[in-house]
Amino acid sequence: MMNKPSLREMKKEATAHALAEAAFELTLERGLDNFVVEDVVQRAGYSRRTFANHFSCKEAAVAMAAHPYQGIEEFFDLIHQMPETTPPIDALYQFVKMQLAEQSLRRMRQLFTLCKEYPTLEPYTLAVINSLQKETQKLMTDLYRETHALPYIYLLVGAIFAAIIPMLDGTLHVLLPGQSAEEAPGAESFEHLLETAFGYLRQGF
Repeated sequence: MMNKPSLREMKKEATAHALAEAAFELTLERGLDNFVVEDVVQRAGYSRRTFANHFSCKEAAVAMAAHPYQGIEEFFDLIHQMPETTPPIDALYQFVKMQLAEQSLRRMRQLFTLCKEYPTLEPYTLAVINSLQKETQKLMTDLYRETHALPYIYLLVGAIFAAIIPMLDGTLHVLLPGQSAEEAPGAESFEHLLETAFGYLRQGF
C-alpha cells in the first residue's frame, strides 16, 4: 500500500530542488569551476548548513537537477482513476510518461552533456539516475507486491531505464519532445523509442 509523502518530506524535497536548480543555473552561466557553494546558497536563499544537510558538494547539487521534481502526488491521483486490474506495465508506462516530460528530459540530456565537459559530474549524475530507478522500483513494488513477483517488477523497471539512458547520454540518436526535426536530422522520436521499448516488453521480446 502506497503512503503519500508527508508535508515534511515534501518541504525537504522542495529545498533540495531549489538548491539543485541554483547550482545547475550557475553551472550553465559560469561553468562548474567558476562558482562555489556560497554562490549556490545565496542564489537559492538558504544557509550553507542547509546545503550540507542535502548535498556533499556542488557537483551533487548540480546532478540532482536531473531528478524530475514532480513527486508522486499526481501519480497517486492517476492510480486512483485506473481500474484495480491495471497491469504493472501499464502503470509503469503512465508513470514514466509523467516523470519524463519535456523539461525533465531536456534537463537530463543537458547534464549528460555537461558530464563530458566536467567529468567529476558523471558519478553524481549516474547516482541520481540510479536513485530514480530505485524509487520507481519501490513505487511499483508497493503497488504490486501482492500480485506480482519482485523479479518481474525489477525486470520491467530495469528494462525501461536501460532503454532510456542511451538516449540521454547520446548513444542513441533521439529527438526529444519539443525539438524540431531540423535540430536532430534523422533522429528517432522519444515517443517512438518509448512505445518500442514497452512494445517489446508487452510482447515478451
